[in-house]
Amino acid sequence: MTLVLSDWLITRADAEPHRGWGVRVLDGVVDAVGPHEDLKTAYPDDEVHDASGHIVMPGFVNAHVHLYGTLAHGIPVDSAPDGFWSFLDDYWWPKVEDALDVAMIEAATDYVCAEMLRSGTTTFYDILEAPNSLPEALLAQKEVVESRGLRGILSFEATERAGPEIAELGLAENVALIQACRDSVLVSGLMCFHTTFTCSEDYIRRAFGLAGDLGVLTHAHCNEGIHEGQWCEEHLGRRTLEFYDEIGVAGPGFLASQCVQLSEREQEILGSSGMRVAHMPLANCEVGGGIAPVPELLARGVRMGLGSDGYINDFFAVMRGAFLLHKARLLDPGAMPAATVLAMATQGGAEALGLERVGSLEIGWSADLQVIDGNFPTPLTEHNLAEQIVLWRNHTHVRDVMVTGDWRVKNGEVLGADLDAMAARTRLQAERLWSRS
Repeated sequence: MTLVLSDWLITRADAEPHRGWGVRVLDGVVDAVGPHEDLKTAYPDDEVHDASGHIVMPGFVNAHVHLYGTLAHGIPVDSAPDGFWSFLDDYWWPKVEDALDVAMIEAATDYVCAEMLRSGTTTFYDILEAPNSLPEALLAQKEVVESRGLRGILSFEATERAGPEIAELGLAENVALIQACRDSVLVSGLMCFHTTFTCSEDYIRRAFGLAGDLGVLTHAHCNEGIHEGQWCEEHLGRRTLEFYDEIGVAGPGFLASQCVQLSEREQEILGSSGMRVAHMPLANCEVGGGIAPVPELLARGVRMGLGSDGYINDFFAVMRGAFLLHKARLLDPGAMPAATVLAMATQGGAEALGLERVGSLEIGWSADLQVIDGNFPTPLTEHNLAEQIVLWRNHTHVRDVMVTGDWRVKNGEVLGADLDAMAARTRLQAERLWSRS
């Protein structure tokens, strides 16, 4: 039993914060919240975790990451890609995904899990595409994630682009991981395929059918740039989400990532179908995909989370991207309020991933929390707390992190992790990857 007593407590990003409140953690869940004195009086024998001068809030939920992506940071390229298709076909597929093996994946997974923990992320959804790592790459990842103590959802991005054998192995990899995680507290799986332009209609239907049988969501990238929508119009006679709608898979069981270049009809489909969306503001800029119409989708009631895409994994930076980009696109400084962004980074991500009792610090919910430095140069108040966090914090301000009631970071140190050794291991594997390309 632990009392975490802070200057400020945020139970939900969309609720008013509480000054001088704390949280009681029991058996991995939030057992009580309230003013410090009330908690200490009611539970005098509990251990007290002193978070004075700090803010306690839910841990971040990274709704879309490619853990292996860190290996590509700084990779030599002959020339910069001149568009989204060039990014995939000339760079990402041959130089990164097709060159990955299990040793590389394990090293990157371990390092990025620690990187996410020290920046307040307690839950993530990872998408692995590494055709030459099959089979059992996901099972290797599962062991690493469990050893680091995060809540991880894992999937393999099944695709037909690498031939029929790899296509079958990709679907089977997801099934095997989902089944292997039935009794796991922290790790679970989703069904996943790549896109319409690398997967046939029959293959897509099979993926959704398997997911339905297994009781999990299905994930796919969707309209990350202009390419997919144009490809669908040319080859399928309709845009991407119109195609999904017509074949009957657009619904609450579908998690669509990116959703950058959308027609008005596609926005309508997302709003009316119950589909879930993950938004990657910084990575969309990096690949030249554009800026997604996020405020418009939120206005339609779409469940949305934020993701790093494996590009910049400090979630404070990701939040700032979401906070600022949409203001610029819409020429509206009132677009995307800080509380909205903070909600997307926490309970919004959990809802997008179909997780229950994750993303808020309410009684009975998982005790996934972070303790953030509250020493700002200007006063903290109820009305400015979300904006202060979104704009003026980064991973260096995260002191402690708890996942399901267990401390994973204390005093800025990831427990049980030798970060220097992990970074050295990751560099070695990056050098192996780069040499192959």
